[in-house]
Amino acid sequence: MSAYRTLTAADAVDYARRYAGLSDPETLINAEEVGDGNLNLVFKILDGRGISRVVVKQALPYVRCVGESWPLTLDRARIEAETLLVHERYCPQHTVKILHHDAGLAVMIQEDLSAMSIWRRELLAGRYYPQAARQLGEYLSRTLFYTSDFYQHPHEKKAEVGRFSNPEMCQITEDLFFTDPYSGHDRNSYETALEDAVAGLRTDPDLRLAVAALKHTFLTKAEALLHGDIHTGSIFVAASQLKVIDAEFGFYGPIGFDIGTAIGNLLLNYCGLPGLLGLREAAAGREQRLQDIRELWQAFAEGFQALAAENTRDLTLAAPGYAHRFLRKVWTDALGYCGTELIRRTIGLAHVTDLDTVADAAMRHECQHHALNLGKMLILAAPHIDDSSALIARIRQNG
Repeated sequence: MSAYRTLTAADAVDYARRYAGLSDPETLINAEEVGDGNLNLVFKILDGRGISRVVVKQALPYVRCVGESWPLTLDRARIEAETLLVHERYCPQHTVKILHHDAGLAVMIQEDLSAMSIWRRELLAGRYYPQAARQLGEYLSRTLFYTSDFYQHPHEKKAEVGRFSNPEMCQITEDLFFTDPYSGHDRNSYETALEDAVAGLRTDPDLRLAVAALKHTFLTKAEALLHGDIHTGSIFVAASQLKVIDAEFGFYGPIGFDIGTAIGNLLLNYCGLPGLLGLREAAAGREQRLQDIRELWQAFAEGFQALAAENTRDLTLAAPGYAHRFLRKVWTDALGYCGTELIRRTIGLAHVTDLDTVADAAMRHECQHHALNLGKMLILAAPHIDDSSALIARIRQNG
């Protein structure tokens, strides 16, 4: 284990030469820092032809988008690498490959995905990947089933819950999803045009109770090893391929959280498309987002139930029909968490370009109001929405 120091570009090249496991490490000569997230340094390591060969990622001891005033655990780098290694074991086709990691230096080397595109950017441009939603559902079904009580031995599962304890990163989620938007925290960020809508969130007692229940579930249900931050900016896509990255929020939590966060980001795009593409041009894309949501859930639910039928190790949980019953609760949880994702990405600390890059102010505010209204509806109505068809009908009714 190495002592921590912040890597320079030259350090990153040297590190990749030593630990990436390439047959020709001497060809690596340059590094390009490309980190555009909130937390980390990310270097593409280039050869003499300017081709990126691997990626070196290092955690900083603070929140990058805020600065040193917000210190942050370096152990998140270990958890990220080990979460991705576990997920790769069960779903290698859709998980970025980790080539090396060092917990002391808070660094990992991962495969380069330059031949693929970040899904959020593709959605913003109106480009459609017909297999992406189903592939994401497959990733979620496999990673969540194989790390759940359906498959893991109770002793192994309890040990893994401890290994993936991630209290500092979980607190960020707990605050940004369930507390800040409903309490007027200084971390919130939104335009004055949204003030009345935001005040309405803070003063709605039914909404506050529903959010409290979602937070309590997040705090107490260690159902499976979650990615913990599965949004369209942490997913790479190509014509027939999808790969998930960035699992530093990984921990054992409620399965519905990963599902809901994924659906929520598709709905953020749904809300923003009229402002990004224009009303007429956005219609087809919005319809496709609704079908993406349907396909994501169907792929997850069908995959989970098929795995449960063949691979459940617990004799009690193997009772015919129990996996289906379990997924009913996962669905309800997912809709609630989807709603919190829509709200926190609109008025909280960490926004999304699906909404923020709408150039026309009036249209941007309309898209943001839509996201808030849709989020509130989903949180409150989650127990009464039976399936994906009912969800799509509710979304259409909401505008």
